[in-house]
Amino acid sequence: MTPHRFVFVLLPKFSLLAFSGAIDALRHANRASGSSRYRWILAGESGSSVTCSAGIDFALDQGLEDLHRDDTVIVCGGLDVQDAASRKLLNWLRREARRGCAMGAVCTGAHVLAKAGLLDGRRATIHWENQDSFAEEFDDVELTKAVFTFDGNRFTTAGGISSIDMMLRLIAINDGEDIASAVADQLIYSAIRTDHDTQRLSVPTRIGVRHPKLASVIKEMEANIEDPVSPSVLAHEVGLSTRQLERLFRRYLNRSPKRYYMELRLQKARNLLMQTDMSVINVALACGFTSPSHFSKCYRAQYETTPYRERGAQAPR
Repeated sequence: MTPHRFVFVLLPKFSLLAFSGAIDALRHANRASGSSRYRWILAGESGSSVTCSAGIDFALDQGLEDLHRDDTVIVCGGLDVQDAASRKLLNWLRREARRGCAMGAVCTGAHVLAKAGLLDGRRATIHWENQDSFAEEFDDVELTKAVFTFDGNRFTTAGGISSIDMMLRLIAINDGEDIASAVADQLIYSAIRTDHDTQRLSVPTRIGVRHPKLASVIKEMEANIEDPVSPSVLAHEVGLSTRQLERLFRRYLNRSPKRYYMELRLQKARNLLMQTDMSVINVALACGFTSPSHFSKCYRAQYETTPYRERGAQAPR
């Protein structure tokens, strides 16, 4: 049987954990099946070496050269992925996709696939920290919060150990559940997730509070950043008075509902400023601020700098 070859495209500052999880799953699949079922090579724009986000250098097997039509390409992203989406890389990905290569991505690599137009009209996911900027930039992609997604011959994963989940699914499809389970056992991976599992911890786990009504309100806040909902309305929806909701927030989170909501909106604003080329005014609108001056005032109070200075220091080149 001809080995199935994976081409891992390593972007500068790629995530080591997401990459190593994916490639090690393939290694264990070969071991479990007793054959060289899978092969892999490392590719990158430089053709020589690339440095991951942990500062470790990796030698590449090749540059952006022609592949076999049966190859599977996996773009491995990490930090500053906008800088890595060069015209040369995008054109190469488009060409190889036209030739028939399946295309996948781990961590922030989905940004590059989307930039190349290879995720248009498809379901995809990306690391939760990059979800806001991705949603703003790529309207034609159906973004999910899942740990990984498959849509035709496109697949994406959120990064971290979720790349193992994605590879286990691929191995199960190609070699059966027994081999995939054997790989999971070798990796001491006892809780295999599916594409129905979400990336982030539940609200109660994340905030360390297991109060169902408080968790419901926070979930609604997170879902309504662009059009903020009044705390009194949120309180009514969960059967509380405004005063009761105030007391819950003070007791468990040491801040008012209004303050907590503001922090959520400003956190999204900071992500958009640092990860996109959106104008400051558009960032303000996307985070529920109708007045740029009010936005700037709130931002400075939270981060001790203005949105304009943040953009100047952090915006993608």
